[in-house]
Amino acid sequence: MNYRYTTSSISFGGPITPRVKMIIIACIIVFLMQVISGGLPGPITRLFSLSPVQVVDSFFVWQLFTYVFLHADVFHLLINMLILFMFGCELERYWGNKQFWRYFVVAGVGAGFCVMVVNLFSPQGPTLGASGAIYGLLLAYGLSFPNRIIFVMLLFPVPAKYAVMIFGGIAFLSSISGSSTSISHSAHLGGMLVGYLYLKLLPYRKGSRQSWFQPIKDVYFEYKLRRAKRKFSVYLSKKAQGRDKNKTIH
Repeated sequence: MNYRYTTSSISFGGPITPRVKMIIIACIIVFLMQVISGGLPGPITRLFSLSPVQVVDSFFVWQLFTYVFLHADVFHLLINMLILFMFGCELERYWGNKQFWRYFVVAGVGAGFCVMVVNLFSPQGPTLGASGAIYGLLLAYGLSFPNRIIFVMLLFPVPAKYAVMIFGGIAFLSSISGSSTSISHSAHLGGMLVGYLYLKLLPYRKGSRQSWFQPIKDVYFEYKLRRAKRKFSVYLSKKAQGRDKNKTIH
């Protein structure tokens, strides 16, 4: 499918895509399991939300991934799934199913690691929700469709590239001001930061099948090339010296 974009185009969602549909269904099922098991104080939330203490002390490393599918309440779930649908479907159609899923996982887990790092300096309680991964998707959307119009607060039309800056700026200012402590601003910023670094290391192009390890391969092949050039230079130098020694003076 080919896409054409203009500075005034407005388009979100469309038919739901397979990976977005899978994530939404998984989040709904997990949320129902949370409710049945007792809500936020229940065992599902305690075992699968991201608790830095449990990850470090009990080695509950799966929480770096599973926390993405848990949510605090119905509103939290609905707003995250709505944003995922609005921005994720187009990204999945643009990148392809596998690349979209990889990016979602990397942004979500990366946001979790950032929460862990922040917790070293400012201890906090358990984190849950797909917001970190979704902020990563927002950043990717802004980079992929910079001139697509987004209605901020459903009122103000703003190009996607500037909307992403606004969202990131709000998260940053909120994190350093300490406001809204129930919201994990470190996860939001972490999802955007890790997503940006990931896209820079593995630039996605439509139809690309670039390996996750391509940057490492590139560095290795560059090293091999430099080594081969040095060997060839030494060989040419020795050969030239040999010719000089064999010269006959008349």
